[in-house]
Amino acid sequence: MGFYRSVRAVTGASGSGAIDWTAVGDAARAATEAGDLEVSEAERRAYATDVADARREIRAASTIDFDLPATVEIQHRHHWIDANVDTFERLVSPLESRTGAVPGAARVVNTGSMAVALTFLANHVLGQYDPLLLADRDDHKLYFVRPNIHRVARQLDVPVPRFRRWIAFHEVAHAAEFGAAPWLPDHLEATLEETIDGLADGRLARDSLGDLDTTMTAVEGYAELLMDRAFDERFADLRRKVEERRRGRGPVERLFRRILGLSVKRQQYERGKAFFDAVADERGVAAAARVWDSPETLPTDEELDDPARWLARVG
Repeated sequence: MGFYRSVRAVTGASGSGAIDWTAVGDAARAATEAGDLEVSEAERRAYATDVADARREIRAASTIDFDLPATVEIQHRHHWIDANVDTFERLVSPLESRTGAVPGAARVVNTGSMAVALTFLANHVLGQYDPLLLADRDDHKLYFVRPNIHRVARQLDVPVPRFRRWIAFHEVAHAAEFGAAPWLPDHLEATLEETIDGLADGRLARDSLGDLDTTMTAVEGYAELLMDRAFDERFADLRRKVEERRRGRGPVERLFRRILGLSVKRQQYERGKAFFDAVADERGVAAAARVWDSPETLPTDEELDDPARWLARVG
């Protein structure tokens, strides 16, 4: 890692925008060890098998027909940074375009903040389903960050192939959701744009933020349901180990996660999972998929805590 090179990239931030995205990528890569990407042909086949098995078992559990991304990449951390600099830039650029001129000092601070965020995430993300929001997309993508998968498997004292398979199921479950709901990317984009418009006008768009949180709670919760039902509790011990590791995090990491909104994501997992477990126990997994019929069948914030109310509304 090159701390000096990272700082130099940030302090040299230039351009006319609020963030120098080239400097963000340079700084994050300099501060991050890429990690090992010596992937044998046998391991590549194992990744492909995990993804294909995940699709088959999730289709059987959910009765949803969906396609896998054409792009499935085994990455090291620098690859992940490169892909997500583009993602972050797409998400932030509508707000940047409405901020006007930005002083150089503010650009340096903004660039440094984004570089720190990407550096932290690059060292912790295990897999990622990317629906390419706010992009001129004709595809979606699936990434596996191999060095992080191997490191966490060692920390949990579980076999890498078993842990890798669990990650594959989680990410393919997200692909299933977007396959079941072709309207979902447009819905998320519209909500994001409303939120960004509010921020650009100097106000907090609480309704849009609430809609975004509710939608993402459904996305995370339904993926958890599919993983549990497709796996049929085969990996319950692994889930327990992951939860124990999460509770054992130090104060600095907990602070970073809170700042980056990852603690909110955990709450979305737990709240969404409770909602879908209740729906599936009452009506079956197929009934839970009704949530993806249209934006109108998404649960409201109140219904997330009262699944019976959602069931009564959607029939």
